[in-house]
Amino acid sequence: MTNIAICAPARAITKDHAAALEALVAAEFPEHSVTFHDQCFERSGHFAGDDLTRLTGLLDCANDPAFDAVWFARGGYGSNRIAEAAIARMNASAREKTYVGYSDCGYLLGALYRAGIGQCAHGSMPISASSSSGPESARRVLRWFGGDNSGMEPSVDGVTPTAAFNLITLAMLAKTPLMPDLSGHVVMVEEVSEQLYAVDRCFFALAGSLPRLAGLRLGAVSDIPENDIPFGQNEEEIAKFWCARAGIPYLGRAEIGHTSANRVVPFGLAGPARAS
Repeated sequence: MTNIAICAPARAITKDHAAALEALVAAEFPEHSVTFHDQCFERSGHFAGDDLTRLTGLLDCANDPAFDAVWFARGGYGSNRIAEAAIARMNASAREKTYVGYSDCGYLLGALYRAGIGQCAHGSMPISASSSSGPESARRVLRWFGGDNSGMEPSVDGVTPTAAFNLITLAMLAKTPLMPDLSGHVVMVEEVSEQLYAVDRCFFALAGSLPRLAGLRLGAVSDIPENDIPFGQNEEEIAKFWCARAGIPYLGRAEIGHTSANRVVPFGLAGPARAS
């Protein structure tokens, strides 16, 4: 049995969101159990409770030896506000867990990876189970929790360390105390609901701050708003342009992003979840 704790470091979910995942796990993954922290349903403005409430929920899940893994409920915005304090308060049990999420929760994954706490992975979140197109992306994570790597990004080879982030999240992480050392990694980035000039701006920031990478892969850049005039380059042309400027090998596309095709990318070297 893999005991999975779910907390919401950023935005809240609803009881219906939780029920959808619970039903999926009960029907298809009896080898797992999922426990939603009450904090997931709290609301304080944009957030799933104020900063202290979200921090407490995360630490309750991470520091409890009864759980094998912590799965972040959803993204949005807010995990950056509690990440540093969370890392400072994590105990020995937290260091043995697997942590899964993406999007805004990349702030936490980066901080955990920097601190050497647990095994981190980019992957879809519990809220996916309640969408018409998302249950399969939640299934990939649940299979991975059980040691099945079939849902991992196909380019992950187990030889070169990897990491995956939302593009703007990674740009905001750079040169902060949360940023891990990504030297020698293949880094994968994706984005959603940003204009192409914003994508270009993020690559500009990263080109001057990333260490020597083994390469970069571009995931989905979806739901791009129209600009008042055409930008002149698409997302892949932008990625290639800035990789060339920074001397980073461009390795092609990755199957990650804010889509139903989102794949699991373990940070570091590939492998099944520690909880398996």
